[in-house]
Amino acid sequence: MRSVDQTSMASDIRERVPSGSTAPVQPLLEVRDLSLSFATGRGTLSITRNVSFSIAPGERVGLVGESGCGKTVTGLSLLRLLPPQSARIEGEILFNGTNLATLPPRRMRAVRGRDIAMIFQEPMSALDPVFTVGDQISEAYRVHFPVSRAEGRERAIKALRDVGIPAPERRCDEYPHQLSGGMRQRVMIAMALICEPKLLIADEPTTALDVTVQAQITDLLRSLSERTGTALIFITHDLGVVAETCTRMITMYAGEVVEDAPVDDALMRPRHPYTSGLLRSLPGLSERRGALPSIPGRVPSPNAMPAGCRFRTRCKYAAPGCEREQPMVETDTGRAARCWRAPALELPGAVN
Repeated sequence: MRSVDQTSMASDIRERVPSGSTAPVQPLLEVRDLSLSFATGRGTLSITRNVSFSIAPGERVGLVGESGCGKTVTGLSLLRLLPPQSARIEGEILFNGTNLATLPPRRMRAVRGRDIAMIFQEPMSALDPVFTVGDQISEAYRVHFPVSRAEGRERAIKALRDVGIPAPERRCDEYPHQLSGGMRQRVMIAMALICEPKLLIADEPTTALDVTVQAQITDLLRSLSERTGTALIFITHDLGVVAETCTRMITMYAGEVVEDAPVDDALMRPRHPYTSGLLRSLPGLSERRGALPSIPGRVPSPNAMPAGCRFRTRCKYAAPGCEREQPMVETDTGRAARCWRAPALELPGAVN
């Protein structure tokens, strides 16, 4: 996790426009009780369970948690990019009122890239090394729109220019290995945005980039979302990026959503002990020369989940009652946590 200075994070939070200042709008995406499992040689392996959340048009949502909490597979499930032979999806994925979970493959292909696009975690693996970046960007456009190859190239050049790549006419004819990591990531963003989707899923788009390029990419995604009205799901373990980019934060743990709140509230006044533990683990919040706070243990394996609260074996606030199944509890208007003690707990956040 990138080190974030406590003072700068507090300043960023306090200068933000209050999250509750806008009127409620109809959700663009509504996920209801989404559960994912895989068929294996040893039986069915449950990965995520009853994941529910909604996203409004133009909203920027950070999906956070440790590695192995189910963030990436949730994003892939929304676009049904998991192998159909072994992956089983239950629940509803309502996009503009259409349930993507039951959409026929042909109609689902028309949604991917056009209405919902995804920036994958590793651009060097996602880009084809034998085609120029211009060909790959224009192909994403020509699949959904009946345009000529020449017009597709012009659209690709414009897309490269929009994401801040210098000399886009020349870069359009270059191959992925000729570009830096930051430029390859910008190519992935251009490819995802060329069809002007309503929802963009960004899976760890700043991984393996230096801090300067990270800041450029997050600023680019935020400004593009604000300018075009594209909703954004930002999958990351970097809480500093969430503080700078998102308006809402969803915390996942062991395949479940454990907290859903406006980002300011989640960072300053977390309601779930796991969210609080993540915030207290930030290096910028530890005492000088003191031990770095951390959450003991590790995320449990999918085939060895504890009964009741899945976090209770690592939680210092665990009490009798945590061994029971934990529903999401509404703690304040517009926020909820998967902890029966949430309304009574006073948990430390990022600025206290």
